Amino acid sequence: MNVNLMMDFSVDKENATVLVKRTFAAGKDGVWSAWTEPELLDQWWAPRPWKSRTKSMAFKVGGRRLYAMVGPNGEEHWALCDYTAISPKNNFECLDAFCDPEGNINMEFPRSDWNVNFTEESGVTTVDIAIRHENLSDLEMIIEMGFKEGFTMALEHLDELLDRQ
Repeated sequence: MNVNLMMDFSVDKENATVLVKRTFAAGKDGVWSAWTEPELLDQWWAPRPWKSRTKSMAFKVGGRRLYAMVGPNGEEHWALCDYTAISPKNNFECLDAFCDPEGNINMEFPRSDWNVNFTEESGVTTVDIAIRHENLSDLEMIIEMGFKEGFTMALEHLDELLDRQ
């Protein structure tokens, strides 16, 4: 498919929110599945050379994804996503956090509230993401940790996955 794919990453400091808008040359069903099925998520969620490994996932309101980002030397950084709202194939919301392998939240790092929306037009899917933080210093901490670069790479991996399907 010959389309110009778009990526927009901006920071709304006043509302302590990261806004990401990304288009994919794929239908909404496939893009939705890549965000909501652990075997697909693990293929793209981490920036290389890191890998994502899901320990457990219940994609439902009140459910949770518990996963590790595994580095090239076997190091693990654990995180979770608590699902708070789901409108199938259109939107989901979750609270993200760093944690230990059992899912106990690491309070040294901020949680973030993700609102992820999916729309399709002419076989091209746009994912609009708003990631809200408690305050500006929490948002700045995540940006300083390399969130923009890492998430941009992960979304490029999602492109690759969708191309293979």
